[in-house]
Amino acid sequence: MTNSMTAFANSEMEFENLTLNCELRSVNHRYCDISLKIPERFRFAEADIRSAISDKLKRGKIDCSLSYKKHNLVQHSVSVDMQAVKALLSTTKDIEQLMGTSRSISALEMLAFPGIQVEKENDKAALQQALQLLLQTAIDNLLAARQREGAQLSHLIRARCIKLQKFVGQAHTRMPVVLDLLRTKFKTHIAELVAEPNHERIEQEMVLLTQKLDVDEELDRLDTHITEVLRVLEQDEPVGRRLDFLMQEMNREANTLGSKSADKEMTAFSIEMKVLIEQMREQVQNIE
Repeated sequence: MTNSMTAFANSEMEFENLTLNCELRSVNHRYCDISLKIPERFRFAEADIRSAISDKLKRGKIDCSLSYKKHNLVQHSVSVDMQAVKALLSTTKDIEQLMGTSRSISALEMLAFPGIQVEKENDKAALQQALQLLLQTAIDNLLAARQREGAQLSHLIRARCIKLQKFVGQAHTRMPVVLDLLRTKFKTHIAELVAEPNHERIEQEMVLLTQKLDVDEELDRLDTHITEVLRVLEQDEPVGRRLDFLMQEMNREANTLGSKSADKEMTAFSIEMKVLIEQMREQVQNIE
């Protein structure tokens, strides 16, 4: 199944006195590039978070954001770091002596100072398990979104492959007509210039000319590449890089077809092919 690299997903869950939230965003990238934005409270689980993401997502720039909110619960007791209180009071006293002024600090002001109140720590093992569940839900949602968009991209590429096959078939049919027209035109032109033309020599020159202008090989390779693109789209693995390579090869053949063109219809076929290939190439850039 073809997966897109562009998607967004989130998940949320309750854990003890916290509401945990996870957001995942992914865009196209050559490799798997993971960026994490997590609070210090979750830092201990960073390695496991990265591993869980890289196990499921093989390509794309992944932005993962974890956050939490505390529940507004009435606390029956407040835990205070008395050593921090003593240190703060001592430092305050030293500053007042230097300033030559004195100002009393209320207990409420002291409690509001960062680091004075000691927050109850969550059990790390339980918290890590909750984070893994939260992250896995977000990853599953992201994968589902990538699959949905990937299916749409696959449909668009297949439709363009069918159009491209049509132009390749028309070019195959047109090429013998083009060569016959060139042969007739070449013979007529030589006959006008030479009183007694050497028809055998003219035929030899025509063979060389038609060999240079023959695009059967390019058309055959285009047919082969189109068949391979359709086959690759059916594979259940990351195929973006392979498709990108095939787009480059198809564009090369279409360019050669255009450079060899000696007929306005063949030139038109070449232009239409390159337009379709470029459209597919842009879509392939988003495929994992």
